[in-house]
Formats: sequence, C-alpha cells, structure tokens
Amino acid sequence: MIPLPLPGVRQVVAVASGKGGVGKTTVTVNLALALQQMGSRVGVFDADIYGPNVPLMLGIHQKRTAQEAYMPVVRPADAQPYLPPIERFGLKLMSTGLIMGEDQVINPPPDAVGQLVVQTLKDVVWGELDILLLDLPPSAGQPQAGLLEHVHMAGVVLVSTPQDLSLLDAGRSLRLFQKARVPVLGIVENMSYFICPTCGEQHEIFQHSAQWRPESLEEVPLLGRIPLTPAISQGINRAHPLVHEQTGSAQAEAFRSVAAALRQKLHQLDRSTGQNGD
Repeated sequence: MIPLPLPGVRQVVAVASGKGGVGKTTVTVNLALALQQMGSRVGVFDADIYGPNVPLMLGIHQKRTAQEAYMPVVRPADAQPYLPPIERFGLKLMSTGLIMGEDQVINPPPDAVGQLVVQTLKDVVWGELDILLLDLPPSAGQPQAGLLEHVHMAGVVLVSTPQDLSLLDAGRSLRLFQKARVPVLGIVENMSYFICPTCGEQHEIFQHSAQWRPESLEEVPLLGRIPLTPAISQGINRAHPLVHEQTGSAQAEAFRSVAAALRQKLHQLDRSTGQNGD
C-alpha cells in the first residue's frame, strides 16, 4: 500500500523516540509553537494511545466514564473527515485522549491500535496546514507501523538525551523509519545541559565527545540542543508551554533554533521533490 497525503496538510513530520522519559511531548509542543511563531500553520496530533499527554500539557481536559476496552468504528475508505480539531495557542490539535477521555481504560488488540490511530488522524478536519507534527509513542510497533503504511510523511525528528541508553534506543527507532524510506531530518538533544536558575550559567551534565553517538546515528544531523531548566517543567504544570509563556528566554530561543533548522530541512526536501516551500 502506498502512503497517502492528508488533505490540506503540506508536510507531516513524525516526532519519535526509542524510549520514554526523554521529554518527547515537551519537545513536540514547544517545537510546534516555535514553528507557529515563525509564520507556519501548524497542527499537532497526539498518537500515543496509551499515554496521550499533549492535551494535559496544553490545559485541555476531557472526562468520560471508564470502560474496559475501546474499539474503533470502521468507516468507508472514501468517508470525509468530520472531527473538528481543538485550537490552542494558535495550534490545531487532536489526540486519542480527547476521543476517549482521561479516565477511560483501554485495552485494544495490537492490530486495532494502528487502525484506531490512523482512522482518528484521517477523520480530523485539519484545514490548510504547513506542518502537522505527529507525537508518537516510544516504541517500534503500533501505531507507528500503521501510520507509516497509510500516511505519507515528509520526515521524522528523533528526540533523545545524551545518555548512552537513550541514544541506542533512538538508533533502533531510526531503523524503523529508514526501512519505510522516511527521511530522518535530525536529532533534538533534550535535557542536553543545565542552566542554573540562580546564576544563569550553563553546566554540561553529560560528557560530549566525538564518539557520543552509536554508529547508526553518526550521519544524522543534530537540529539543536534543549537545556534542562525549572522553567520548562513549571510551564508544563501551568499548562502554558515555555515558548508561549517565556518567548524571550534562552530556553525558548533554543526551541526556535531547532524550529529554524527543521524548516530549513523541510525546504531542502521541497526543492529536491519540486514542491514549493511555505
């Protein structure tokens, strides 16, 4: 099956990691806001069916009665999108968490996970978007496999930390996208260094060297380094992401630097494929 584009969406970019706990959703949300501030029309789709945190990070809550299982309703292949996205901070958002609710317990069969996520993504009326970021769960199974089979992706951004295990897991995630011939746009190194809240000095917690990456990631460019600061977690707790709340901070500037590097990569892809950039 040939992956197909989403109506009205110029470029779909996956944000992936090989393991949890690397701050992938934090990076996704702040990267989306940075892209939006640069003039791009941006959407975010939370594809993590087991831990959909994008709505909570943005202060969006959906309460429903808990159930033992949730199964997708099959619709015709030519059915038109009908789900209106939520708009927050200038972004268009949708999440499986908004479909099921925060307190709903799900236990779908593995094959149904990909079907549910792909169908929900296609059922959203996204309108005209320049970039749609897919916040993927940290795995190499479903729904990644279903999304790669059915949805055309412009590329993937890998989120990691400088720790060896995180980098090794990112390398494993990389192979999934390489096998599907999805361009790997680069790595975002999250929690890369610490900025002291008192003196403002930058401290390198993890050692960086020429051998810091595993062989599978050697040729993957580094889009940028995001610091570890109290301001980032405080913004999450207040449901006001850093790039929205503290636009002039050094931390927000780090996300804007990553966004600029990503836009450049996407423009390069446009030129190589004969498309027009935004």
